[in-house]
Amino acid sequence: MTSDQPSATLTAPPAAAVAAATVAAPPPDVADRRSLAPDLARGMLLLFIALANVWGYLWSTGEAGPGGRPAGGSDVDHLVDALTAFFVDDRSRPMFAILYGFGLATMASRLAARGEDRRGARRVLARRGAWLVVLGLVHSALLFGGDILAAYGVTGLVALAFLHRSRVTLWIWFAAGTLLSTAAGVVVLVFFEEGFGGDGAPTTSYVASVGERLVSSGASIGLAAVLLFFVPQVVLGILLSRAGWLTRPWEHRRRLGQVVVVALAVNVVGNLPWALVVGHVWEPSAAVGGVLEIVHIASGVVMGLGYVCLFGWLAAVWHDRRDLPVVRAVTAVGERSLTSYLLQSVMFAPLLSAWGLGLGGRIGTATAAALAVGVWLVTVAVAVTLDHHGRRGPFEVLLRRLTYRRRRDRVTR
Repeated sequence: MTSDQPSATLTAPPAAAVAAATVAAPPPDVADRRSLAPDLARGMLLLFIALANVWGYLWSTGEAGPGGRPAGGSDVDHLVDALTAFFVDDRSRPMFAILYGFGLATMASRLAARGEDRRGARRVLARRGAWLVVLGLVHSALLFGGDILAAYGVTGLVALAFLHRSRVTLWIWFAAGTLLSTAAGVVVLVFFEEGFGGDGAPTTSYVASVGERLVSSGASIGLAAVLLFFVPQVVLGILLSRAGWLTRPWEHRRRLGQVVVVALAVNVVGNLPWALVVGHVWEPSAAVGGVLEIVHIASGVVMGLGYVCLFGWLAAVWHDRRDLPVVRAVTAVGERSLTSYLLQSVMFAPLLSAWGLGLGGRIGTATAAALAVGVWLVTVAVAVTLDHHGRRGPFEVLLRRLTYRRRRDRVTR
């Protein structure tokens, strides 16, 4: 993957890495099995995504409340809104980006192990990113304007420039990208948002809604490409891959736990005030609310890393329990994350959209959250069924065939 030897931790010196490696021995069959931590994280990420996306399908004719939620909800709705804002909102996207960067670096490493040079590896990964953009645009046009595949596909193309850089260079770009994306985010919030939200009235025409969704997706792609919104998190994922925190979590359990504790503390300090605003416990001025939302988004990057490390820590604890039904079910979703993500839209859009059954105009956010959990459980059932029959997800198969056009390019994901 790179001429540098992978570091044992993100920041620890080699001596600390050696000491960490003695904390726990690797499972005896680790070389023969997929890494548990990434699949476990992706499987739970799909639940977070469902909870984060479902309220975007809700609509009303009035002005949206804080966080874009429909105004006028019940006390239970407000409680669910606050909890979702605290644990999920703007945390799932950074988590997805970190795991995406980890996946890019892992695929590049495996391609190199099979004899592919750096140029060839980047060519393969560029094809994958381009096809993710195409798939994301199709997904957006047909079902969901908040699609993330296209934006991350573009981000992945940009991130190819960092794939084989030194660790020091990656940290420099992480810092620079974080500053740029944060400043850009402030500009977007200040100049392109009116108060806390806007008119949520939707179109009842499916044909007209296609255009609206494509405009939304195009804006996301442009922001991702020009303002590097997700590049810092993707770079962080590349660093995680090199450090082995997710592939050898038993060696890094203490550091993984430390990151989780710090991330939770940052989330409380940086995100609790905004969660109280979204839950209608506190009604600050528009200016204060804008600042709180910016801090909420910034702290989401830290919490996204915290979630990734949490599932890495759990993988270190459960490395000999991966055959437990619950663990197998979640990892089955993680192994088929693309299929599970698209399947969510297949269920959400016709049920909630104004051009479909229109339930999004008649239910509150608490009911929507319950629906999101139900939708995720359906994807779990589908993934477990596919896993039982030894089948990949259909969209994983499709993307694999589009990416690895030549037999010698093929590599286990």
